[in-house]
Amino acid sequence: MVQSPEAFIVSTARQAVETLYNTQVPDALLQVQPTRKDFEGDYTLVIFPLLKITKEAPDKTGEAIGAYFKEHCPEIGGYNVVKGFLNLCFSNVFWNETLSAILADEHYGTHAPTGRHIMIEFSSPNTNKPLHLGHIRNNLLGWSVSRLLQENGHDVMRVNLVNDRGIHICKSMLAWKKLGGGETPATSGKKGDHLVGDYYVAFNNLYLKEVKELMDAGMSEEDAKKQAPSLKEAQAMLVGWEQNDPEVRALWEMMNGWVYEGFAKTYENLGISFDRTYYESQTYLFGKALVQKGLDMGIFEREADGSVWCDLTADGLDRKLLLRGDGTSVYMTQDLGTAEQRFEEYKLDEHIYVVGNEQNYHFQVLKLILGKLGFSWADSIYHLSYGMVELPEGKMKSREGTVVDADDLMENMYNTARETSLALGKIEDMDEQEQDRLFRMLSLGAMKYFILKVDPRKTMLFDPRESIDFNGNTGPFIQYTHARICSVLRKAAAQGIIVGKEDVKTDTPLSPKEVRLVKLLETYPAKVAEAGASYSPALIANYAYDLSKEFNQYYHDTPILREADASLLRYRLVLIRTVAAVLVKAMDILGIELPERM
Repeated sequence: MVQSPEAFIVSTARQAVETLYNTQVPDALLQVQPTRKDFEGDYTLVIFPLLKITKEAPDKTGEAIGAYFKEHCPEIGGYNVVKGFLNLCFSNVFWNETLSAILADEHYGTHAPTGRHIMIEFSSPNTNKPLHLGHIRNNLLGWSVSRLLQENGHDVMRVNLVNDRGIHICKSMLAWKKLGGGETPATSGKKGDHLVGDYYVAFNNLYLKEVKELMDAGMSEEDAKKQAPSLKEAQAMLVGWEQNDPEVRALWEMMNGWVYEGFAKTYENLGISFDRTYYESQTYLFGKALVQKGLDMGIFEREADGSVWCDLTADGLDRKLLLRGDGTSVYMTQDLGTAEQRFEEYKLDEHIYVVGNEQNYHFQVLKLILGKLGFSWADSIYHLSYGMVELPEGKMKSREGTVVDADDLMENMYNTARETSLALGKIEDMDEQEQDRLFRMLSLGAMKYFILKVDPRKTMLFDPRESIDFNGNTGPFIQYTHARICSVLRKAAAQGIIVGKEDVKTDTPLSPKEVRLVKLLETYPAKVAEAGASYSPALIANYAYDLSKEFNQYYHDTPILREADASLLRYRLVLIRTVAAVLVKAMDILGIELPERM
């Protein structure tokens, strides 16, 4: 385990105070922070809290403790005192020992097991349309947050809840029944989820036409929207589904089967998988049982039309529908039941839902109702609320067919990566298979990084062309950095230079840029912990960019392979190899592969 500079300073400062002033030091008095850029030093010990013990002026206390560091620690190269701040400069010894410790840790950045069991639900598509750009952000967040939690030592289970029933599904089914003429994915040449999505759009067009006709006949817009024949037929179809009507169920199974095949291909292309997939058609009855429990407890109430509600007005919210008058359930019904089932089955310590911020209210209500039902684990539910993805053209709308399809986006990204790579003219010696793998790596890396580098809670603008730029804060820039390091290492190996951790000596002289690289490498485990605590892959993405940027500045200023000092040459090769290894670990959390050539 690498001891951080902060931990080293705290332990040594404690020894110094106990030796110099014969007094135990409470942890709260030992405060360390990075030295401000306008002062000389690496880290700063704040002296002011210690004056309660030393009873001396700040500068005198700082000088005494600084002298102790200099005398007893070869890791400290120098110090200076500015008022109540002791600025410490670490020596090459410390940074070389740090690099050695990083090399000795086979699982660097991966934290020890915590024993905590966490379930994370993400994706959760509806089976009436293909996955789109918004789903991509959801899937990438869910996957990368699950990887973050694993790297922080938690036992993580990834689950997907497919919304395979409900009025939206019936709309696609009805449109196919009315307009499809027996069309299938095989006869149309379309991916199954795309075909079903087309019929969802077709239903909306039919519905709007009917609404207009009713309004032209004198009906109000509000009544026309409720009385449109196609909507009433879809509602009747939903009732038929819940009553196990064999014709409705057969149509439902056929069309959902088309969608599942389409989803599977999209998930595979994204590099996404799940430990378990739930289906709403199999889980919604759990919620119905809980509704009855709530009625028995007197916390729910049944209206004259048979609908069931939970009155949350006393909690500052509103009344929440749990069952419709016809007995059909709503999303809340299902989420109540699946939460109970999952906590009982898996003994979870936490359940994370990755869902867009338009559902903030839904999850606020979910936790509140579960608490009222007496479940002690209600507060262990966490809604990872993320912002929407917008395009330069504006927002997307599924029912109007204006979404950016996930499959189309990935294909366009691939084509852009291909054009950009071929234009650079550096991969002519690769065969077609190697080139194809590289283009896929670059296109997915560009898309995933561009989305994940943004704080999850923020709405983001996705620009495909900007994402694949080989310069700036992009995935391809980091991928190119890794390929550049691999190129240097290959050239060294061709010269017979093979290095190992034994090539890091404590007395190796370091340039300021080499110190900065080791500093950044040392902060990686803390960055993983910080990102995991805040469920933010963006922190890892931007760490990888900072490390890549620092390496490239070092590369341009340092003649690595032209270094005459053999010992220093070997050290530098070990250092950049470590940079490459940490980049691989960081980008793996984001689900991004790094090429060795490009």
